[in-house]
Order: sequence, then C-alpha cells, then structure tokens
Amino acid sequence: MGAFLRRTLSPMFDSHTHLDYLDDPASARGELGLTGMVCIGASAEHARNAVALAEQFGDVWATVGLHPGDVEEDSPDTRAAIEALLDHPRVVGIGESGLDDYWNDTQRPAQLAAFEWQLELARRSGKPLVIHTRDKPGQDSAHRGVIETLRDWPDVQVILHCFTGHAGLLACGLERGAYFGFAGNVTYKNAVEIQAAAQQVPLDRLLVETDAPFLAPVPKRGKPNRPGYVRYTLDFVAGLRGLNPAELERVTDENARRVYGI
Repeated sequence: MGAFLRRTLSPMFDSHTHLDYLDDPASARGELGLTGMVCIGASAEHARNAVALAEQFGDVWATVGLHPGDVEEDSPDTRAAIEALLDHPRVVGIGESGLDDYWNDTQRPAQLAAFEWQLELARRSGKPLVIHTRDKPGQDSAHRGVIETLRDWPDVQVILHCFTGHAGLLACGLERGAYFGFAGNVTYKNAVEIQAAAQQVPLDRLLVETDAPFLAPVPKRGKPNRPGYVRYTLDFVAGLRGLNPAELERVTDENARRVYGI
C-alpha cells in the first residue's frame, strides 16, 4: 500500500517518449503516477502528431525536429513544416537530432547538415535541443562527431537523450551544463558504463525517460515500452545513487520542467 500511495502522490515525468507511436496514446499518458511527458517529434509527420497530442492533453508537451535516421526526408519542404511549428506554445524543444552510425555510416554529411540546422533552430528559439547519438558496437565515431560539433555551439542548451555513458560525451556534457536522459537500458545487466554515468551526473541535470515504445526496462524488457514504465528506470537509478525513489521523482520532475521551460 505504501508504494501505491507514493506512486499516486509523487510526481513522475517521462522526459522523452514517442507517444504517437503507441496504439493507445490516450490511455498510455494517463498511467499511474505520471504528471507529464514530452512527446518527441522525430520527423515532420511525427512533429505534427506530437503537437496534436500536446494540444489535446494538458500534461503532454512536444518537440519538433528530424531524427538522424530519417535524414532522407530532409528537404526545404520538411524544414519549412518543422519550422512552422517552432513557435507553437506547446512546443518546448527541438529534435531529436544528432548523429547515428548504427544502421548507415554513409549518411554522415546529411546527418551533420540536419544536426547543425537544428542547433541553429535551438539557438534562435532558446529551446533545448534533444540529441540522439548511436554508434556501431565497439565504435564511437558518432559520439566524437557530436562532441566536435557541439564545440561550435556553446550557447545551446542540450539534452543528451538515452545517454550511453560515453566518457568523452559525459565530459563534454558536464562542461557545458547539459542535461542527461537515462532510459530503460540503464537497467540492463551489461550496461556498466550507463550505470556509472547515472551515478556521476549532477542530480540537478538528471532526467529519466522511456523512449517508448523502445528500450523497455527490466522487468518489462522485450515488450513494447510505455510511459508508465519510467517508474522502473527511476527506481533503478535511485538505487544506484542510494536515494529514496520519491525524492528522485520530485527532482527529475523539477529538472524536466526546468530544462523544457514548462
């Protein structure tokens, strides 16, 4: 009963979810304990969907941008469609953007162009940029590329989404006062670097997220992720840091609202 009361009374904020990818976004956003979430617009279509959900539900906000895995959609029309949503009152961030070499490492020039465009949108709007970084196993060219690119944009606030624990990007993020989002993969047995980073990041720069429907945490691993599963990630990180989960709920809720200006 005590855990139930803690979940209903304490705030819990999913700082990064793809709510429009789910079959039942209305019921998913109302899951026990959630006080808010940011729905990520990773393409022009998904940006429109994210904004529509944010208009419909008072506890949902949106970002707009172009995922590095979708750069084949980059065009003047795509950029115009995304930029048209930038000033919407429910849009609180840009992205997700960044570099991704996992599936196709030949797209770097196109990904970099889209990344720098979205960095400019973030600087112009004053809204944070949500950064996606992914490499092939055993490589770190995408991480190094993000670090090098960010050096030219010191005044842009960034959220390092689904943080991987990469030492260089951790140092870069700490130096610039970035926020670090930890997703369900922090709970995986072999996620040693991610778990170490979750203990090192300053408490006032720590976020929890689901990236739903991807990366479901233990004990839901292998199933489609849902915003309500952020509780498992939060509890795990609280355990790593020796914190009461209710305290981490409060802090991460405050952090998400601060960085997104909610």
